[in-house]
Amino acid sequence: MKFKTQFLIDHRNPVIRTGMLLLFIALVIISCSKISRTLPAGLPDNGGLFLPDKFEALVVVDSIGKARHLAVNDNGDIYVKLTFNRAMKGSGGTVGLRDLNKDGRADSIVYFGDYKDIGGSAVGMTIHDGYLYTSTVNQVLKNKLTPGQLVPESKTEVVLTDLDPNVARNWHTTKPLAFDRKGYMYVPFGTPSDAGQDITKYGPIGIPGGKGLDPSPELENHGGIWRFDASKTNQTQKDGYKFATGIRSVVGMVWSPLDDNLYAVMNGIDNFRTIFPDLYTAWQAAVLPSEPLLKVTEGSDFGWPYAYYDHMLKKNVLQPGYGGDGKIIGRASKFDVPVIGFPGHWAPMDVMFYQGNQFPERYKQGAFVAFHGSTDRSPYPQAGYIVCFVPFKNGAPTGEWEVFADGFTGVDTVVNTSDAVYRPMGLATGPDGSLYISESNKGKIWRVMYKGDKKEFSE
Repeated sequence: MKFKTQFLIDHRNPVIRTGMLLLFIALVIISCSKISRTLPAGLPDNGGLFLPDKFEALVVVDSIGKARHLAVNDNGDIYVKLTFNRAMKGSGGTVGLRDLNKDGRADSIVYFGDYKDIGGSAVGMTIHDGYLYTSTVNQVLKNKLTPGQLVPESKTEVVLTDLDPNVARNWHTTKPLAFDRKGYMYVPFGTPSDAGQDITKYGPIGIPGGKGLDPSPELENHGGIWRFDASKTNQTQKDGYKFATGIRSVVGMVWSPLDDNLYAVMNGIDNFRTIFPDLYTAWQAAVLPSEPLLKVTEGSDFGWPYAYYDHMLKKNVLQPGYGGDGKIIGRASKFDVPVIGFPGHWAPMDVMFYQGNQFPERYKQGAFVAFHGSTDRSPYPQAGYIVCFVPFKNGAPTGEWEVFADGFTGVDTVVNTSDAVYRPMGLATGPDGSLYISESNKGKIWRVMYKGDKKEFSE
């Protein structure tokens, strides 16, 4: 008590008070310098990316293989899901990356995984409650992470198995994961066909002018998002609950901390020009139907295959295979409307709500979306090889979006998809608030950092 009393007396002394103030200022300066030093320098050309002012980027790794989604652990270790993993000769398909000297680049690169991939559409890579979750086209797996160790030594546990005998043949078999705050895991089961025609007769694409099956038998076990108990293992689809339906193909989804809801980006129907040439011009088919961002609540129905979203009309429209002509609304009016629609065929691959503390506050109020880029806009150039930002206000999208990262293609015009040097794929936030972006052609990963004054940031 005497020490505390003396401190109070000394604290009133002007000389002591001034000294303490100077000491506080010095500590603040040292602290700020330390924070700035923790972020490595970006590359002069940002690794080929075009970013907003005061943002920098470096290349973590440039060629680990065909990368899909990625996740970053609390210690900065990065885990990446691969597809067509030749390095492991068909076994596994996960890469662990660790920066040993804090220069931002991966010094330790380890391939691992005691699981089999049976198709090329696997994407899932998520860290949840101390487990590393990995998704193939027919399974969801998890491994307990050991603090300090890059490669998990725990036994691989099977969380979910897709028992569909045609899962390797079907379209839209990706199984990204999302977890809510109540102990549930969400998994999409995409549609086997493009637009609802009889797949047994006409294959996934269908035939020109073909009609869709009505009602669609695919919606019984596909075309939706199922909810599962996240604590259980060895589950099948029958153990889950159909949370939402009318969703063609989901490659990216996430639970939003802004409004405590599930969000997903959907890949829309293809081939309008070839299947319905009398109804759509080449330009209409190049930009329609929309690739929407969905707010998915229990019981949501977004209309596939009966309807699609037109971002120019800002309405759901009846699908031609069910009597539509690009204008007729009909029963499309009864389906849920997306929160925003992006141009057709851009192929949204991942969605992420930024909650780090490095970027300006504005970016904590919205979602980042990674687009793989189009493949079927011919005769027009391909488009959409970007990462965009969707601003939110009061927990809801404003209806606008903006380009955040561009330059992935390495060329001015992408005539054919193969012209694009890189194709954006996955998004993740590091423990220091850096944004990580993966791409699927070569397996390049960028780390995007903000180096400006957040207080001076203006939209």
